[in-house]
Amino acid sequence: MICSMTGYAVKTRDFEQGSLQIELKSVNSRYLDFHFRVAEDLRSLEIPLRELLATKITRGKVECRLSFNAAAAKAEQLKINSELLATLKGLSARVRSEMPEAAPLSVNETLRWPGMFGEQNVDFAALGPEVMALAREVLGDFTATRGREGDKLAETIIDRVNAMRDIVRRVAPRIPEAQAIYTDKLRQRLTEALGGASEDRVLQEVAVFATRIDVAEELSRLTTHLDEVERVLKHGGACGKRLDFLMQELNREANTLGSKSAITEVSQASMELKLLIEQMREQIQNLE
Repeated sequence: MICSMTGYAVKTRDFEQGSLQIELKSVNSRYLDFHFRVAEDLRSLEIPLRELLATKITRGKVECRLSFNAAAAKAEQLKINSELLATLKGLSARVRSEMPEAAPLSVNETLRWPGMFGEQNVDFAALGPEVMALAREVLGDFTATRGREGDKLAETIIDRVNAMRDIVRRVAPRIPEAQAIYTDKLRQRLTEALGGASEDRVLQEVAVFATRIDVAEELSRLTTHLDEVERVLKHGGACGKRLDFLMQELNREANTLGSKSAITEVSQASMELKLLIEQMREQIQNLE
């Protein structure tokens, strides 16, 4: 499967103590770069999460958010801390005896006092297996989204490959005829320029120049590189760096084709090829 480096997935699981949520999102990057935002009470799970994600992700800037929202306590679970309430009452009375103008504590302020309902403990250690199970589900969805986008990118690249093959097929038959016409014109000009030079000298100069403008090798290498692009895409896996290298090779051949061009048609073909290569390169930058 071809995977894009862009992906997103989020899942939430509810428990009696509260709810867990894991969110994954990624963008393209030259390397594998993890960024974790984990609730402090679950910080010990960062390394297991990193190891799990690394089994499926090989490249990209990946952000992982793990949060836990505690559930609100049920009415029957609310028990006022009698000792704290008595202490607060005594302190309030003492303050008001010293400062009669001080306002008494309201019911709302009293109930909101830290520790008034005691501590509602959550066993975060017991949540570890649940977190990892949820992470595996999210990772599955995340990989699927990257795979779907990767398939679309691969289709776009193949379309450009086919367009480049059409250009090569269109230009290749014209090369020998165009070279022959250009060589005849060159021979006439050399004969006029060199004046009394021997025919062998003229033919030698023409042969040297004909070699310089021969683009058969460049067209052959272009076809070979395009075959390799299709092979890599068909094989799948993490292929972004390999394809990026092939784009460099294709661009080198297209540049050489343009520099050796002896006719306008070949020059135009070189420009069209370089445009298609650049379009492929932009898509490949997003592949894993």
